[in-house]
Amino acid sequence: MNATDRIAGAPISWGVCEVPGWGYQLSPSQVLAEMKQVGLAATELGPEGFLPSEPDAMAKVLAEHHLSAVGGFTPVVIHEAGHDPVPEVDRVLDGFVAAHAGVLVLSAATGLDGYDTRPTLDEQGWATLLNNLDRLSQLAAERGIRAVLHPHVGTMIENGQEVQRVLEGSSISLCVDTGHLLIGGTDPAELVRQVPDRVAHTHLKDVDQSIATDVRGGRFSYTEGVRRGMYRPLGSGDVDIASIVNTLNSNGYTGWFVLEQDTILTEAPVGEGPLTDVRTSAEYVRDLLKA
Repeated sequence: MNATDRIAGAPISWGVCEVPGWGYQLSPSQVLAEMKQVGLAATELGPEGFLPSEPDAMAKVLAEHHLSAVGGFTPVVIHEAGHDPVPEVDRVLDGFVAAHAGVLVLSAATGLDGYDTRPTLDEQGWATLLNNLDRLSQLAAERGIRAVLHPHVGTMIENGQEVQRVLEGSSISLCVDTGHLLIGGTDPAELVRQVPDRVAHTHLKDVDQSIATDVRGGRFSYTEGVRRGMYRPLGSGDVDIASIVNTLNSNGYTGWFVLEQDTILTEAPVGEGPLTDVRTSAEYVRDLLKA
């Protein structure tokens, strides 16, 4: 597979999100058609309910749009000692296997709606979380699927210290989300340089640093930051996307580059809507991979 055939989309770039009240939700048919229109090869599966849950029906929808399935973002509570995440994740993996999707993108959910507040982990919580990461990674591997942890604003793994603790205390691979890492205070380009062998999946986001700084400092919430345009088309923000892509490729990276610019829509778009920014991002990554 050529490198440019490993560029995928994510429904959140069209404002499709699992968070209640996030914004206007576009139809799957429009989102998938526009992914194909800009030349993307595959899609993450999006939140529950975006695509049919029945495997044959999901496969039919994807085939109609000539897209393959990458896998998907799966928020799951993994820090509570009395909660076993295995049954929930096992059900998700059933769908992934049926869809021939190879990547389980885990985030350490807080158990709260949205990403604007989060509790603090104690030592027992950390021990439970790290143990569950290894358990879920093994569970996925037994089904032929690669589990990765997605550090994410408003989850239990957000900032640089927390990412390092996962790297040191668990064997799970990482999903490097260039935007969430930057907003959480980690330089994503430096992280990729330090641990390229731990990166198995990549969400490419570009970020307006000034808005990210305000979110990190608590001047307004993550959701408000997205609403204010914190995420920018690739190549027009403050993340060193070129360095990240080049470092990964020079270290033999064979995973997906998923275009994921979180967007909030207040109503049905007039004109192209989110498609314009996705096209810009796709062309930017394509040029990097061809260079």
